[in-house]
Amino acid sequence: MAGDEAAAVIAPRPAPPPARYRWGLLDAFWLALIASIAVAIAWRSHGALSYNWDWSSVWPFIVKYDTASASWVPNLLLQGLMTTVRLALWGMLLATLIGLLMGWMRNHRRLLLRLIASSYVMTVRNIPPVVFVFIFVYFISSQFMPALALDTRVGQLPAPIQELLSVLFGPLNLINNFFLGLICLSVFTGAYVTEIVRAGLQSVPAGQSEAAHSLGLSDVDTMRWVIWPQALRNVLPSLSGQFIQLIKDSSLVSLVSIQELSFMAQDVQVSTQRVFEVFVLTAGVYFCICFVLSQLFAHLERRHGRSR
Repeated sequence: MAGDEAAAVIAPRPAPPPARYRWGLLDAFWLALIASIAVAIAWRSHGALSYNWDWSSVWPFIVKYDTASASWVPNLLLQGLMTTVRLALWGMLLATLIGLLMGWMRNHRRLLLRLIASSYVMTVRNIPPVVFVFIFVYFISSQFMPALALDTRVGQLPAPIQELLSVLFGPLNLINNFFLGLICLSVFTGAYVTEIVRAGLQSVPAGQSEAAHSLGLSDVDTMRWVIWPQALRNVLPSLSGQFIQLIKDSSLVSLVSIQELSFMAQDVQVSTQRVFEVFVLTAGVYFCICFVLSQLFAHLERRHGRSR
């Protein structure tokens, strides 16, 4: 009984939830000032450019009516958006797997594993992204992509499996390009995820590992049940930010003719000669996706903080 009372006294009280912020007059003033500056810049730009906006030539490139199937089907811009989403989802999955492995190697006791992971991180992070994409595509991937022959192998699969693969990875006639861009983005983003995971592992106090060993847990069980859960919980906000960054970085693979949103936008711009409309629409699509995801991750982070 006395022990329970002592534990109740020693146990820390949960932190109170943060108070909701209320807007004041100063906030309203700064918001109005920023809005006025934005409107003034837009007005001056409109007068300086003397550009006649014409959105009617851009909308048909989002969806089109297919007379053969008598239905509306995605056109170039929507096809590129779907490829961008697929690249981001699969790329973050592969980059997370790479980051977990390399982050664990970065904190390993063996010098060889640390050197391999450090060399990978230092090489990728110290090369400009555009240069890395060109080097990876034209010098590295050209050595193993022809040997894989993905388009030939996929063409030999049964029709139901081909339909499933087309949903997961896009048009099968472009599956080589898709996997090329996917591997490139995964290797590039994996270096940043590696550092996030390394920081997460190092954020777990050393006493946690010592306490687990004192309870008789092996090294594998200690990492599985004690270290990894705490480390991953600490790095979730950084991983969510890296996922949003990956969506924007997916535009880099358009430089090597991978047909994602930015590449399709360039094609539409050349076809319509409407530069501002096409790229303003493209920027708005990227903004909407990243903004919605940032709000979703912020909501999940707040829920996770309340649950703790």
